[in-house]
Amino acid sequence: MATTAVDRSYITENSMELRRLRALVERLSDADLARPTPGGWTVAGSLAHVAFWDQRILFWLDRWESGESPRHLHEGDVDWINDAGKPLCLALPPRIAARLTLEVADALDRRLASLSDERVAENRAAGEPLFLTRASHRKTHLDEIERVLR
Repeated sequence: MATTAVDRSYITENSMELRRLRALVERLSDADLARPTPGGWTVAGSLAHVAFWDQRILFWLDRWESGESPRHLHEGDVDWINDAGKPLCLALPPRIAARLTLEVADALDRRLASLSDERVAENRAAGEPLFLTRASHRKTHLDEIERVLR
């Protein structure tokens, strides 16, 4: 019986955006972290937002290992979740928010890279309740931050 190759390109994509994130965080001053971004956020708050959504995937990976299937995120819930979490993201000390974002992204990328082909295939077959390509979300916010800092 022939096996189908599992697309693991998310590993390379995530790694590229993690390197970009790391380079950005390393060069950000405290003033840069405090700069406002669209929607009433700050650079640091936007980074904390990225950490929150990466942490969500870590949460579900842990649950999945315990036998609970990951739940789909309903698109209609994204806005209220972001709005509810915004005060918490903005309340974090900026340097801690930046460091946390790197730590969570690094931990998540290692976990995602270690997923078995079977798990990757299960996630795809279930309609991708876990967004393994974290690079796209990171890229959106990194692009925005870089525009603000120009």
